[in-house]
Amino acid sequence: MSNPLFDRLFAAGAAEAPAIDAGPRRYSYGDLMAETGRVANALADLGVGPGDRVVVQLDKSVASLVLYLACVRAGAPIVPLNPAYTLAELAYFIADAQPALIVCDPARAEGVAGLAGGARIETLDGAGEGSLADRAAASPARFSAVDRTAEDLAAICYTSGTTGRSKGAMLSQRALATNAQTLAALWRFTADDVLIHALPIYHVHGLFVAVNVALMAGAAMIFQPRFEAEAVIEAMPRATALMGVPTYYTRLLASPRLTREAAGPMRLFVSGSAPLLAATHRQWQARTGHAILERYGMTETGMNASNPYDGLRIPGAVGQPLPGVELRVASEAGAPASPGEIGQVEVRGPNLFSGYWRDPAKTGAAFTADGWFRTGDLGAVGADGYLRLSGRGGDLIITGGLNVYPAEVEAAIDAVPGVVESAVIGLPHGDFGEAVTAVVVCGSPPVSEQAILAALQSHLAGFKRPRAILFAGELPRNAMGKVVKAALRSAHADLYGGAVGQA
Repeated sequence: MSNPLFDRLFAAGAAEAPAIDAGPRRYSYGDLMAETGRVANALADLGVGPGDRVVVQLDKSVASLVLYLACVRAGAPIVPLNPAYTLAELAYFIADAQPALIVCDPARAEGVAGLAGGARIETLDGAGEGSLADRAAASPARFSAVDRTAEDLAAICYTSGTTGRSKGAMLSQRALATNAQTLAALWRFTADDVLIHALPIYHVHGLFVAVNVALMAGAAMIFQPRFEAEAVIEAMPRATALMGVPTYYTRLLASPRLTREAAGPMRLFVSGSAPLLAATHRQWQARTGHAILERYGMTETGMNASNPYDGLRIPGAVGQPLPGVELRVASEAGAPASPGEIGQVEVRGPNLFSGYWRDPAKTGAAFTADGWFRTGDLGAVGADGYLRLSGRGGDLIITGGLNVYPAEVEAAIDAVPGVVESAVIGLPHGDFGEAVTAVVVCGSPPVSEQAILAALQSHLAGFKRPRAILFAGELPRNAMGKVVKAALRSAHADLYGGAVGQA
């Protein structure tokens, strides 16, 4: 037997090769192996065994990354949580995950103690200090990775959630290892690469895409504690790749230091976790000479599709299915959708999660009878084979019996000069059932409601055009930058008052 994920993470990196550049401190692959050994021994001394969950709520640091790798090595599924969660929010995750160990910042230990139940609590801060660090420092570096099968759990990741209560997606060694290997090959990562890592590591994107891909390729990471546009630009001369969310790219574009020369040493810019505006894609290419590579994934599946490394990267499209991943679009009747027809996106492959933790009913509902995962996303595959997303199934607006896909309306609004971004929602309406409504963030000078509606007349059928346009300073977002439309629907639920016949 072996430990499939840990074995692959450390197979390519030579012991003396650079692995992490964290400012004043640098780590080789040999250093990482030794550090993960010490922490894995500390976990074993604390009674953490194979299959025991380890809840981790920490600020991003090399120490928190080492803890993830040590959990994999020890066979203990990690449960990474956003450090911004309050104690009230944390209570749900701890009760649901039933961990053997909770690792948190020392400043939160007292509050977490009241939620821990029978779990042990250890501490670790952003500087890598705390009770767990003390235990690791006193532990030997040698540790034999615990035998695991491909189907054993490596992590439980709670869905970031734009509606409803988070569900714990069970991610196996198979799912994480095969997905990272596929991406490393598809995106041409090698030991010569240096990835600017500015993402958080409590989420699939930063932890299981960025970290796993880099390590499996034997590449190095410039490990930044948080995203700061100027720090990313400063790192570009020493780097070859960046993975980010759309907000990163808009903020980088706002810096006058982002030039073709600054981005010259880079070979790859990847965007995901939220839709990238076509306008951002075009602006980035015009400024830097690089086309952003947009991909499509989610907590339950890892990555499903990607624009190509070589070939056309289409603004507004998330590309074609990854090698080994099957993707289909189902019509409302459940039959395969025609090319260009919008329907429910479903996927199948070794990247799929193993189900929702302690929730067989939701697990069963998430899969079709023939084993395809219902993503909840709406989209269409064109004749070119590229998938274009149209929003979440729950965001579909039915107005007067007609379907309106918010992404189409948002794209038209976002193209209006003076609009920064928009979110389109359906609100209760006494006559139409739901009324198409837009919440818009403007630049300077602002654009008026009348100007936006006038601009839409030649682009959208009347039933698709908003009946009202609301303005906001910013859109509500979750931890990974996705717009929380449920919050917008709740805030404006009474806008039309249910008045029959209102136009």
